[in-house]
Amino acid sequence: MAEDKSMKPEVQDEESVSILEEAADMKEQAKKTIQMIKEKAKEEDPKLTSSLTLRTILGGDFLTADMVRRQIWLFVLMVVFTILYVAFRYQCQQDMIAIDKLEKEVLDAKYKALSSSSTLTEKCRESHVLEALKHNKDSLLHIADQPPYIINVPE
Repeated sequence: MAEDKSMKPEVQDEESVSILEEAADMKEQAKKTIQMIKEKAKEEDPKLTSSLTLRTILGGDFLTADMVRRQIWLFVLMVVFTILYVAFRYQCQQDMIAIDKLEKEVLDAKYKALSSSSTLTEKCRESHVLEALKHNKDSLLHIADQPPYIINVPE
C-alpha cells in the first residue's frame, strides 16, 4: 500500500501538468480565434469602386453605412417633408369639403330668399290687399272708378 500512495502523487502531478498545458493551449487557441474574429468583423464597409453600375444600384451596394451616416439628416428632412405634405393635403381636402357644404347652404338660402320674396310680392299686390280687406270687412276701401285729379298749384 505504501507503493500505491507514493505513485499517486506522481500521477497526479503529471495529470495536473498535462491539464495545465492543455488549458494553456486552449487559452492560446481562444486568443487566436478571437483575434481572427475581430479582423473579420470590422464595422467599416469595404471601399467600393467609384463607378455606379446597374448591378451595384439594384443590389444596394452603394448604400454603405458610411454613405448613410453622412446623409442621415437628408433622410430625416425628407421624412419630415413627406409627413408635412400628407398633413397639409389632408387639411386641404377637409377645407374643400367644408367649402362645398357651405356653398350648398348658401345656395339653399338664396332659393329660400327668392321664394319668400316672390310670396311677399304676390301678397302685397293691390288687388290681393283689397280682396283680403273685403273678405274680412275691415275697411271701406275699394278700387277707384275715376282717374285721379291733377291739381296745379302756382308758385
